[in-house]
Amino acid sequence: MTVLRTWLDDRRTTGPRPDRWAILALLCSSLLLIAVDATVLHIAVPALTADLEPTAVELLWIIDVYSLVVAPLLIVFGTLGDRYGRRRLVLLGYVVFGAASLSAAYAATPAGLIASRALLGVGGAMIMPATLSIIRQVFTDREERAVALGVWSAVAAGGAAVGPMIGGALVEHFHWGTVFLINVPLLVVALPLAARLLPETPRRAGYRWDAPSAVLATLGVLGLAAGLKEAGHGAVVGTGGAVAILLTGVALLAWFTVRQRRLAHPLLDVGLFARRGFSVGVVCVLLAVFALVGLELMLAQYLQLVLGDGPLRAAVRMLPLMAAAIAGGLSAAFLLKRLGLRATMAGGLGLAGLSLTPTLAWGTEAHPWLLTLCFAGIGFGVQAALLAASDTIMACAPESRAGGAAAIEETAYELGAGLGVAVLGTVTTAVYAPAVASVPGVPPAVLGQARESLAAAAHAAAGLPGPAGAELLGTARQAFVTALHSTVLVSVVLLAVTTAAVLVLTPRGRGHDEADTGQLSGQRGSTPGEWAP
Repeated sequence: MTVLRTWLDDRRTTGPRPDRWAILALLCSSLLLIAVDATVLHIAVPALTADLEPTAVELLWIIDVYSLVVAPLLIVFGTLGDRYGRRRLVLLGYVVFGAASLSAAYAATPAGLIASRALLGVGGAMIMPATLSIIRQVFTDREERAVALGVWSAVAAGGAAVGPMIGGALVEHFHWGTVFLINVPLLVVALPLAARLLPETPRRAGYRWDAPSAVLATLGVLGLAAGLKEAGHGAVVGTGGAVAILLTGVALLAWFTVRQRRLAHPLLDVGLFARRGFSVGVVCVLLAVFALVGLELMLAQYLQLVLGDGPLRAAVRMLPLMAAAIAGGLSAAFLLKRLGLRATMAGGLGLAGLSLTPTLAWGTEAHPWLLTLCFAGIGFGVQAALLAASDTIMACAPESRAGGAAAIEETAYELGAGLGVAVLGTVTTAVYAPAVASVPGVPPAVLGQARESLAAAAHAAAGLPGPAGAELLGTARQAFVTALHSTVLVSVVLLAVTTAAVLVLTPRGRGHDEADTGQLSGQRGSTPGEWAP
């Protein structure tokens, strides 16, 4: 009986499965949940701030701890799935993600929500790498596999687009915790379906998984982010402590890099960075996502707390950003063929930087049409650059190391998303807080609360009688606009430097071990959290 069951399992994993499209639907729905979760909180910031009253640093952790946990763990769980089986990792990931969603929905303190978001990142990192691997396993026909990968990529990109819309619709009518609570019934349905449909995967018994590398990567990334946040606020450990945490994070990541070069089976193939085109592509991915995700969070608050939009209206006004990003992805293949790799990548980054520049002159007044054009330029430019960067990353890696290249690219996506919120949020706080240090007629205790964030200031102003509340809110809005200008300036400078680096450093030709341009075009979305084909 055991021999027969093994033979049947082998037949399922090697031949076309009749239920392969049902498996694709299940995996894509799982990926959609994870992709949505990366952006769904951007619109909910004012509501959860009014409820939980987090400090500025706590608010940043609430937003970006998900990506910061996912970034190092993607590689960890990708390799664990190879060794112990992807099916069981997906099932365990469903349980973890569902429990974390339930915990986040009813979190009563900022620390509780941060812990729940971190656990969501653990669950997401369990599920994401396995989704693509299982798709490749069950779709043995190349043409069908191409269709499946296209659907998978579109779902992942669409998740980022609908995240703010879902968040806006729910927060408009319900408690902010519902943005997490909706995951639970969907996962309750998905878990038994996954247990029935997902195939067992062959295990790599001889593969050695290096636990110290996983610890070094995770603690290094979290230490780097913690140091950056505290350096801009200094409320817990002070500036000296923040620098110490930052340097510790850098040291751990350096140790991780050295260790990878010495291992026979490294978690991350750092030797690929010796290739100039590969390194340029990774830096482009990291900084483009850095600017996009960090600014998306700040602009969502600008729309709601400065211009006075409701959550749903703010989400609708951000749709041009996402729609243009999808258009940029669809156009990237054509642009690569007509303009070439270097021009497409540099042109996309340059367009994003130019589209950001008009926001430096904005104040507390509305600019509806200009806002739409700026959002469209940012989304299209960043996505076109990301697709070109994906192309050069994979083209500069030999076929035998394509898996390692994809893992590095995905880590750059998640790290860019997490650090974008950490760094740009820290810049915003550092500029905003001193400008709200003194407001006539406002008690010091209320000012202390208002200095944490614009959302906290709006909540505090609502409880003040007479003109004091209006004065506090007006001062806070102007301070936030000034801080937003500083954030945009940092992003524009980074995009300009990256554009120049791409123009100077991107190789003109292709080496003997590089694939043709365009092999990834149209297969990749801009959503942090995708596992590159």
